[in-house]
Amino acid sequence: MKILNKILSILKIIFPSTKAELLIFLFFVILYGANAWFIAENFRIVYDDRIPWDGYFSFDNRAIVQTGGGFERHPLSNYFFDCIRDFALWISGNRYDSVFRLVLSLFSTVVISLANVQIFKYLNNIIQLPLKISLLILAFYGLFVTNILLSFTPETYTYTLLFLSIFNYYSARKIQEEKAISFGATIFGSVFIGGLTITNIIKVYIPFLFEKKIFWNWKKIGMAVAKIATSVVVFVFLFMLRLNFNFQNFLNKTEEQYDKFSQPKVTPLWDMIYSWFFGGNILFSNYEIRDYHNKDKTFYYKALFMDVYTSAVPYIFIALVLVMMTWSVFKNYKNKLVWILVITFLFDVLVHCILKFGLHTSYIYGGHFVFVYPLLLGWLFFSFREKAMITSLIFGMLLIMTVYIGVNNFYRITEFYQFLETYYR
Repeated sequence: MKILNKILSILKIIFPSTKAELLIFLFFVILYGANAWFIAENFRIVYDDRIPWDGYFSFDNRAIVQTGGGFERHPLSNYFFDCIRDFALWISGNRYDSVFRLVLSLFSTVVISLANVQIFKYLNNIIQLPLKISLLILAFYGLFVTNILLSFTPETYTYTLLFLSIFNYYSARKIQEEKAISFGATIFGSVFIGGLTITNIIKVYIPFLFEKKIFWNWKKIGMAVAKIATSVVVFVFLFMLRLNFNFQNFLNKTEEQYDKFSQPKVTPLWDMIYSWFFGGNILFSNYEIRDYHNKDKTFYYKALFMDVYTSAVPYIFIALVLVMMTWSVFKNYKNKLVWILVITFLFDVLVHCILKFGLHTSYIYGGHFVFVYPLLLGWLFFSFREKAMITSLIFGMLLIMTVYIGVNNFYRITEFYQFLETYYR
């Protein structure tokens, strides 16, 4: 009976457990699903065996679906995507056709919709905001570039966003209830989150720093170390199993990938950080079309990338978002849960903006950190819960910003459709 209750408790965290959560889930499934269905049914961009990489916005759909991506960055994702690919092939009758693409895309739709439900759970259950504020923040977040693109894209980022959102909500509940994060959650978090992108394993361990009085109790420190150590051992064993215990291959490949993805580009560093890392995950910019080919130059194709912003309005918009996030941190500087979000976000700043890994295409990395934005906005509202006028002003500003992001991103998606119509029928 105890095990059954535990399973039900886990299911309530992962899936919609109230009428409001179910309606939100269905809303996003319909919204994202319509877009995913249209793209997968009519165009071959989601999966084409001839396109090895970078068909749109530098996503590596084929490599991810077939192999889980490079082992040096996605150490256990091959096991994960083997199951998804085999299921999609079973549904499509072992053909890489529109049905195969549709299954992959609808998986992504469901996953991103579930991730959005996690954000609502956090806003509603952890921060305990009024429903209309939670829904506005969720509407704003649901229109982000990351959510739109990942809702039809079979990628590691898609599933990473869900797993990080779930673990963040789970750990916030535990810390709020002054309970310890379990052994099982630590192990599964490490395997699923770190297994899809190796650097994200750090984010599983950040909440341990904020468990109640952990630094004043040797027993608690010992338990935390034991949980982390056990999860690392399990993760490393599974990883080495994939590598056939050839760890030197991992080191060589990692160095090669860092050299490849951290070289300075023509675009100024500040604009790559501002337009792509901070802005590109929220607000679409103009597009740039480039000529690409496969490895042996037997197939040539067009690839779509984001340009930096070219007018003042997007820069101002992103500045407002960053100001509101910074304001939230300032107003809640004593809040443990806020600092978990901040450290999580700063880790990605370190990886992409300071170490410059993948900075030139950092708009595809939103699945690693973009969930922090709506939650910090939620904490900003929380900090002014007793000041109705300021709350109303922030609500009004966010409403205007939501309308703007909706109009901008809808217009850019229609441009994306034109690109698909021209090159990927």
